[in-house]
Amino acid sequence: MSKSGDLPFSTTIEVRDRCLCLRVQRAARRLARRFDEALRPFGLTHGQFSILMALNRPAPPTIGQLADFLAMDRTTLTANLKPLHRRELVTLAVDKADKRSRLPSLTDEARALLAEAAPIWRATHDDLDAGLTDPAELRERLAEIA
Repeated sequence: MSKSGDLPFSTTIEVRDRCLCLRVQRAARRLARRFDEALRPFGLTHGQFSILMALNRPAPPTIGQLADFLAMDRTTLTANLKPLHRRELVTLAVDKADKRSRLPSLTDEARALLAEAAPIWRATHDDLDAGLTDPAELRERLAEIA
């Protein structure tokens, strides 16, 4: 058995250079900060923007469907919906098929806000894409993991 202090520094370097999770997390944090800054004038974080965009559909999803789409657990999603609900950007209707369940949907105010924010999101993405060698390839590779 090795002692806890016996882990060689070379292992740290290996993790730094090889760990996909670390690289994706670092990239996600940097992207999040970039999009948070771009969406700040609308009073939205990138996470809130993503939730609202995921609700921009003809029929409201269940919380479970939305959580699956966003790769979030239901509890985290519910907590993230609360400020959007308080801000009157999201309504929560009772699901007629299951009275215990709620169906989140966008308000007219949220739809107007998304219409204003989408061009800024698009411009931020255009700037980001311009700095990447092959953004479509990156999206495809990330989709393989997601």
